[in-house]
Amino acid sequence: MNSFSLEYKEEFNNNTNKIISTNKIISTNKIISTNKIISTNIFNKNMNYYVCSFGGCGSTVLTNYLSNFGNVYHIQDRFPPKNLTYVGKTNTDEDIPNNWFNSVEIPEEELTKYKVIFIYRNPIDVIFTKFEQENIKCDNINLLDVIHSKKDLYKLSNFFDNYTTITNRNYNIYCVKYEFLFNRNFDILNYILEIPIIKSLFPTKQESLIKYQYVKELQSIYRPLLNKMSKLNGIHLIKQPKEFNVVV
Repeated sequence: MNSFSLEYKEEFNNNTNKIISTNKIISTNKIISTNKIISTNIFNKNMNYYVCSFGGCGSTVLTNYLSNFGNVYHIQDRFPPKNLTYVGKTNTDEDIPNNWFNSVEIPEEELTKYKVIFIYRNPIDVIFTKFEQENIKCDNINLLDVIHSKKDLYKLSNFFDNYTTITNRNYNIYCVKYEFLFNRNFDILNYILEIPIIKSLFPTKQESLIKYQYVKELQSIYRPLLNKMSKLNGIHLIKQPKEFNVVV
């Protein structure tokens, strides 16, 4: 963690009721610990979470985890809309895949019931854990195509930029580093999202042993993207349309 993260963690552990970075008061009576359960009904049927990613980032695990607390939609659309919309066939007859945004905008008065989370990861890990196995939204591009071209043919940088660049949207995006979240920091995510903290529900990091190839070549290709990722904190709020955006 950086110094700000350590300060935040200390405040969290001392049970303060302020998140300084967002200038927002959160009541401590919304917190559930493993020692004292304040509410037995933790599922909020009125709350909706959009978990967005380019795959291979723990998004499925995060989706399953957040389903304890509300309605969750796993989205792999690289183009977040200017105004937040529903996904798939919700409120439309459009032929839209379930994990893509559709064209029907969510009413302004309903936006507080939606939270958009973009989870991302080191692109080299992504390639070997997801794309090379399933070719998700990659136009059947394989690893050797990327190596020979020396270009980001998977367009991971474009996907990342679309979610992390400040534009005039009508909703916030919580950008979450996979490496930060799965390093035992689900309590911080819960605190920021204002959902109960029940440690027994926290997912565990499960890594499969994968033999990486062409690591040096991929590091060169994805150096610009890796540099962009390194500049964001563990949880980084892209707040729209105002200027304040650092969370953790």
